[in-house]
Amino acid sequence: MKSDIEIAREVKLQPIQKIAESIGISEDQVEQYGKYKAKITFDFDEQKIAQSNLILVTATTPNKSGSGKTTTSVALAQGLNKIGKKAIVALREPSLGPCFGMKGGAAGGGYSQVLPMEDINLHFTGDFHAITSANNTLAALVDNYQYFNKNNPNGLKQILWRRVLDVNDRSLRYMLSGLNGSTNGIPTETGFDITPASEIMAIFCLSTSLDDLRKRIENILLGYKYDNTPFYVKDLGVAGALVTLLKDAFQPNLVQTIEGGAAFIHGGPFANIAHGCNSIMATKAAMQHGEYAVTEAGFGSDLGGEKFLNIKCRAAGISPKATVLVTTTQSIKLHGKVDEKLIKQPNMDGLKAGIKNVERHIESLQQFGQTVIVALNKFGFDTDEEVNFIENWCKEKGAHFAINEGFANGGNGAVDLAKKVVEIVENNPSKPINHTYNLNDTIEEKIKSIVTKIYKGSSITLGKNAKTALKKITDLGADKLPVCIAKTQFSFTDNAAQVGAAEGFNIHIENLVLNNGAGFIVAVAGEIMRMPGLPKEPAAMVIDFVNGEITGLS
Repeated sequence: MKSDIEIAREVKLQPIQKIAESIGISEDQVEQYGKYKAKITFDFDEQKIAQSNLILVTATTPNKSGSGKTTTSVALAQGLNKIGKKAIVALREPSLGPCFGMKGGAAGGGYSQVLPMEDINLHFTGDFHAITSANNTLAALVDNYQYFNKNNPNGLKQILWRRVLDVNDRSLRYMLSGLNGSTNGIPTETGFDITPASEIMAIFCLSTSLDDLRKRIENILLGYKYDNTPFYVKDLGVAGALVTLLKDAFQPNLVQTIEGGAAFIHGGPFANIAHGCNSIMATKAAMQHGEYAVTEAGFGSDLGGEKFLNIKCRAAGISPKATVLVTTTQSIKLHGKVDEKLIKQPNMDGLKAGIKNVERHIESLQQFGQTVIVALNKFGFDTDEEVNFIENWCKEKGAHFAINEGFANGGNGAVDLAKKVVEIVENNPSKPINHTYNLNDTIEEKIKSIVTKIYKGSSITLGKNAKTALKKITDLGADKLPVCIAKTQFSFTDNAAQVGAAEGFNIHIENLVLNNGAGFIVAVAGEIMRMPGLPKEPAAMVIDFVNGEITGLS
């Protein structure tokens, strides 16, 4: 089969104005970025949004095999359009760090991609650069304030704000700034996070208007003054400048699927260190203009899925009509501890052992009140015995089942999945989300609820830093916010090596970070890095520009 980039280049793209017209967006709402991508301006029509059918796509616990969640999201939208439904997919923007690091691009794959894939995977419309600039402008303004107030009671005893960069660079995690004399600032221990981990990114994705964006930015906690009172962006008086940097980026990006369907791509927080969902603006745009809106949440349902339902849906006032849980036989076998070299070979024992991981995800999603469809990304080496076993097993667990072959066959390969989704939506009344915790619960109760109900752990412990932060957050009156657990994506536990479906474990919370502007508390579990590193052989080693064309991008 041809590579993703070869397939993408063979597609005759439709002018973006034509894509906009196809979903009812007028010419004066379209700000073109070249021929095939655009920013869209619109006002929410809550009545239309409420009438749309939102479908969440999530996955089982990721491992080296992967599951194909983005490919499935695109394929499902294409499949829905094939059977006569007006469907739009809403996805996150890829980060340059993983693109040039280990993961590669994130625009789908095969015959279920969003295009133009090179642009989407690289600089796109500049949203990530705008977020990076806003974050680092704020860092410079805070340091400048401190420089001119260093001998003043209004100076800052502690600065919490860090710089960001959209690259994987372990050397920047911890560093010293302001060296070589007093004219160069105040020597400070600091560091960089990756742009998708920035609170500005979270705010960008959870804001519902420019006014909401400004309000959230004003509420960012920057640090503490010498008298131990909190210091916010509103105290610095620079929220307007940051909104100015973000105002154009804030509008959702319109592109197209490989089959000419509309797609909104906007925002990109990681789900292991942030909340892992595309922007509310993009999701609501897809809902407003589509009969069906398909959106994904990062990594497994225990991370992106849980945060989508507990954080994003609360902020946006939306609820999915059904959830698609993506998996593969190879991924299941890896959770059954089958050797990586043997996962393409039939192994019913390994499949039966690994399917406990699928069961855990089904159970947690059903706790939210979600109707679950297990979507098996089928490959040529999957046997009928394996597929039939998974299908029958799903029925026993109260979950629906569908095969997806969108990678190889595009929308036609996802028709069965699309029909299953429509059948569920049209024949089952939608249910309100049964949230994992109440906002009035204590912070510790919220974390424990996620650990025991979603991960199936038995307890939590708080480290020294977490206990100190807990008191500060409670004293600030911010303890009623939702919780966003930052942990490894490779396990239900805080140990990446513990695959499958462990039970009865403890989750240790190293620290609590108040993202006051974004409106949630980050609970850091285990040794989670907010700035990834590069692998021994980064993807950048195979990306090139030859004879006017990009090569090696996937």
